[in-house]
Amino acid sequence: MSYITGPEVVSYACTCGLLKPIPQLYFCRHCSQLRCGFCVCHEVDSIFCGKCSENIPSAEARVKKNRCASCFNCPSCHQELSTRIATKGPVVNPEDAKQPSPHKKTYYLSCYFCRWNSRDVGIPDQGSATGAWPERENVHAHRLQEIMDTYKQVMMSQKQQKENDKKKQRGKFVSFTDRTGVTSSAIRKRIGLPDIPHAMLKKPNPPEPAVAKLEVEELPDSLFTDPVNLLEITTIEQRHLQPETQAATVDMLFPIHKQLSIKRSLRCRRCEHNVSKPEYNPNSVKFKIQLFAYYHIPEVRIVTVEPLRAGKTCELILKFTNPTQHETTIAIKYVDLEQQATYVEEQKLSDVIEVLEQLSLQQPTSLPSLSGSQPSSLLSLTPRQPSITVKPRKINEEVNCDVAIPDSSFILPPRDDAAEYDDSTDTHNIEDDPKLVKWRKSNKAFIKLQVTPMAHLEVGKEVICGFTMQHIYTNVIATTIENKLPQKYEHNVRVFLRLGNVVGQE
Repeated sequence: MSYITGPEVVSYACTCGLLKPIPQLYFCRHCSQLRCGFCVCHEVDSIFCGKCSENIPSAEARVKKNRCASCFNCPSCHQELSTRIATKGPVVNPEDAKQPSPHKKTYYLSCYFCRWNSRDVGIPDQGSATGAWPERENVHAHRLQEIMDTYKQVMMSQKQQKENDKKKQRGKFVSFTDRTGVTSSAIRKRIGLPDIPHAMLKKPNPPEPAVAKLEVEELPDSLFTDPVNLLEITTIEQRHLQPETQAATVDMLFPIHKQLSIKRSLRCRRCEHNVSKPEYNPNSVKFKIQLFAYYHIPEVRIVTVEPLRAGKTCELILKFTNPTQHETTIAIKYVDLEQQATYVEEQKLSDVIEVLEQLSLQQPTSLPSLSGSQPSSLLSLTPRQPSITVKPRKINEEVNCDVAIPDSSFILPPRDDAAEYDDSTDTHNIEDDPKLVKWRKSNKAFIKLQVTPMAHLEVGKEVICGFTMQHIYTNVIATTIENKLPQKYEHNVRVFLRLGNVVGQE
């Protein structure tokens, strides 16, 4: 059978041509098309720490290198570290020995998974649970900062040079100061201020080059004589997590700041409407918008299939489930892979026509007057550019099994959660074709199909069949002002099934 999160036995064809299982697809109700992870635009909504659940602004996260300042991970097994209390005994007061002072609480970091703690590496206990834990200083921090500042200056100078080249190519006055010759430098001189350029626009000073040493320290004799204990040597993964120190032994490992997590929203690249948007609160797992295809497209699962033999007709039973609150009618059609190829060519032609129309709109007939309040009103003539759309591609799936297309269709009732536990209400006055519908319950129907693997298939070859599922989709959101009733239309989905391997001729 087909699993929700298991192997990709049942795949749905996305609009772009990729094959994905239904849990990995989205459904845009405005475009009425399936969208995969490549057909949506990913946007970061919030940045937070997964342990302390604290929202962190993007600017602060950038400064802290996308790591939390108060939460740590174990440097040995990379699990989260917990703060434990270490209570010292009562301190005797020399003035009055009968009244000892209260217990003093101290805290240290400990890992519940591998039993690593901060005392193993000599980190002193702190007086508060969220105290500033000491960190190992990087001996190369000054050198790295110097190199980074140099490259920032190079980047700023190159950017300024490009802007100057654009101004020379323009050859027209774009502002009042340029037209009259009164530049910002002349204004500063006129009011008595020195002409100080931007600090990052100065000529970058190259850092001191690294000098190789001819004389190096000799290796100690203990390195060759003492036996090697692998439990005291760090692994490659542990060293990569601390690239600034590259600790060689376990006793030099320090806690690692926990990496921050993000909540992202997904937006359709064609119409720019959200298909998934989570709640802003880090503790919430709910979604404001949740347009997964699993809740809008009928689900197909493989129930049973007879042994597959090349050139022999086998019986295949599929289960169709209606996840929506509206009744739908499903018809099985022939899958035409050449239709996708035609669609790809049509999309290429429409993209070319759209680009030509935009270029014609960007060429105004007359220039606006410079006396207006916004001389740069030419930008308003340019239409808003949508996100970068994914170009459709051909479906590269080798279908080597023929499906006998039934002449009739079948109806799936709406989803009823109570019907799963109450069979008394499971009565439907639906006249089904006994050759097609084998059994039904609630919003599910078991369909019988006849499949025939091709005669030239060898033993052990995987059998793949496909068909087009045409169902009636009811859209209750994207309605017009004139027509406030839910819109119903036919939606086609290409489904591909991996039935198994050929077992033999007889």
